[in-house]
Amino acid sequence: MAIALFFFVSGFGFSTWASRIPTIQHTLGLDEAQLGAVLFALPSGLLLALPVTGLLLRRFSSRQIMLVGAVLYNVALALLGFTRHTWQLVALLFCFGASRNLLNISMNAQSVAVQKLYSRSIIASFHGIWSVAGFAAAAVGALLVRLGIMPDYHFVAVAVALSAVAVYFFPHSLPIEPAPTEPKRTGFVWPDKALLKFGAIAFACMACEGTMYDWSGIYFQKAVQVPQESAAIGFAVYMVAMTAGRFFGDRLVSRFGVKPMLHYSGLLMTLGLGLAALVPTPVAAGLGFVLVGLGVSCVVPMVFSMAGRTAALSSGPAIAAVSTVGYFGFLVVPPVVGFVAEAASLRWSFGLVALLGTLVMALVRLLEDVPQEPALEKNPAARATVAAAATSVEE
Repeated sequence: MAIALFFFVSGFGFSTWASRIPTIQHTLGLDEAQLGAVLFALPSGLLLALPVTGLLLRRFSSRQIMLVGAVLYNVALALLGFTRHTWQLVALLFCFGASRNLLNISMNAQSVAVQKLYSRSIIASFHGIWSVAGFAAAAVGALLVRLGIMPDYHFVAVAVALSAVAVYFFPHSLPIEPAPTEPKRTGFVWPDKALLKFGAIAFACMACEGTMYDWSGIYFQKAVQVPQESAAIGFAVYMVAMTAGRFFGDRLVSRFGVKPMLHYSGLLMTLGLGLAALVPTPVAAGLGFVLVGLGVSCVVPMVFSMAGRTAALSSGPAIAAVSTVGYFGFLVVPPVVGFVAEAASLRWSFGLVALLGTLVMALVRLLEDVPQEPALEKNPAARATVAAAATSVEE
C-alpha cells in the first residue's frame, strides 16, 4: 500500500500540473508554438536526469531516492504556480521533470521488490493507480478552474498534501540496499544486450503512448472528422481502456505468463492503430484506440519487472537503463508523427506507428525466460526482507 501511494503521488502531481496548462499559457501570453517549446523542458529534465538516477540507485537505497524525489517533485510543483516569466517556467519544468524521474525510477524499483514477494503478478496495478490518480487530479483541476481558483493556491495545497502522504508512508517502504556484489561504476551504465531488448520493447510502447497523448484528439478531429467539441472522445476511450487494462492485466499475466502477454500486447497495438488508420470512422477509430489502450497498458510494468530480475544489475539501475532507451520513444516518435502527417497524412503516420506493435512481437521472441520469484511463504530471503521492514517501522 505504501508503494501504491507513491504511485498515486506521482500521478496526481503530474496531472495537477497538466490540468492548469491552459491557465498558465494565458497568464504568460504564450502562443501554441511557444508553449510547445516551453513544455519540452519537462521531458528534457526527465531524460537528462536518468543517468544521475541510475548512479544514485547504485549507491543508495531506492526508498531514500524515492522520498527525496517525492519531496523535490512537490516543491517544484508548488513553485510552478508562481511563475511570472517564461524563463522561470522553463527552469521549473526542467526541475519538475528531473525530480519526477527520481521519484518514478525509484518507486518502480520498489514495486519490483514488492512484486518479488508474491507468486502472482501485482505490478501492473501500481501503474493502474497512477492512472486513477491522474483522472482524480484532472477532475479536481477542472473544478478549481470553474471556481476561479488560481494555480498558485491549487499547486501549493496539492504539493503539501502529497508531501505529507509521502513522508507518512515512507517508513513502510522496503529498506533494500544496492546489491553488494554489483560492480562499483563511476558513470552511467548503458544497457547490456539483455536490457537493450527490454529497452527496445519499452521504446516501442512509449512511442505508441506518446503518439496517443499528443495526437489522438487531433486524429479524431482531422482524420475522423468529428466536431471539435467531441475530439477529446478518442483520448478519453484510450485512457479508460489503458487504466482498465492495468487493473485486469495482473490476473492475465499470472494466468498466461509475461512473454505471451507481451506478444498479445504488441498485437493489440498493431491492430488498434491499423484499424484507426484504415477505417477512420468514429466507431472504428474509437474501437482501435481501445485496443491500443489495452495493448500498451501492461507493457512497461512487465518490462520493468523482467529487467529488475536480471542478474547483471540490481533492480534500480536496471530500470534506469531500460527507461533511458524507452523514453526516447516518448520524445522522438510523436514529433515524427507530425512530420509524416505534414508530408502525407495523419492516417499514414498512425499506420507507420502501428508497425511498432509488430516490433514488440518480434522482440518478445528474442527474450530469454526470466524466472518468476517464489511466493513469500516459500522464499526465506523475501520473508527476511519483510521482517527487516517491519523492524524498521517499529523502530
